[in-house]
Amino acid sequence: MLVTRFAPSPTGELHLGHAFSAFMAFAAARAAKGRFLLRIEDIDRGRCRPEFTEAILRDLAWLGLEWEQLVRRQSEHFDDYRAALARLEGLGLLYPCFCTRKAIADEINAAGHAPHGPDGPLYPGTCRLLTAGERQRRMAAGEVYALRLDMERARGKSGDLDWHDNHQGRVAARPELFGDVVLARKDTPASYHLAVTVDDALQGVTLVTRGEDLFAATHVHRLLQSLLGLPVPAYAHHRLLLDAEGRRLAKRDKALTLRALRDSGHTPAEVRAMAGLSD
Repeated sequence: MLVTRFAPSPTGELHLGHAFSAFMAFAAARAAKGRFLLRIEDIDRGRCRPEFTEAILRDLAWLGLEWEQLVRRQSEHFDDYRAALARLEGLGLLYPCFCTRKAIADEINAAGHAPHGPDGPLYPGTCRLLTAGERQRRMAAGEVYALRLDMERARGKSGDLDWHDNHQGRVAARPELFGDVVLARKDTPASYHLAVTVDDALQGVTLVTRGEDLFAATHVHRLLQSLLGLPVPAYAHHRLLLDAEGRRLAKRDKALTLRALRDSGHTPAEVRAMAGLSD
């Protein structure tokens, strides 16, 4: 059975682009007589707000979307992410990184150039070179650190990987493009990459429907699936809605929210039309 999900983060109100993504996932499930799930990705405790979670539920109900209960909230499942991290650590694939963002930027600037990945300059691997004794000493001293994936070792264990995208067909996975990605921080117990990979597996998602801006992230997710022994869903990375200047709609740009559309008298059918969707 096909299982899709819509997984917003409660860091602001939903806008038209979110509605488009939710409709795409819902429509895929309905067409296949499958299941449509809702997940609240509230693992970032510094930015997520309960009032935004309530607004998400209200907006989606107004649009006429129906999802299966219970709603999975990431903040209630930290143990799942800790278990995944423990497994990766047991494989010898994690290392503590004590570098601050400023220190990393300074090192990259001093080098004059650095390889770039989908998220910008790659981490230069400073803390990967620390001895086990030095790592233990600094951790015992209470230094703040993140957990990074040793990408070279991880790729050595995984071998060649690929996944299927409904729009692009077979895609060869190249997670090394991201370098040694962060999988957890002190203030965020799991990165986006780790949390969504674990969540999709535990929820039985068989089709991940999301925007094409997250296409590159799938390289990392496919690697984590392999390392953790998780099932591999199919993917459908849909187009993004753009504003009048050709920029994708985003919360930080104060894009027109669903609440504003509702309050101004628009109907759910009109919102669907604005998103370029027909009934």
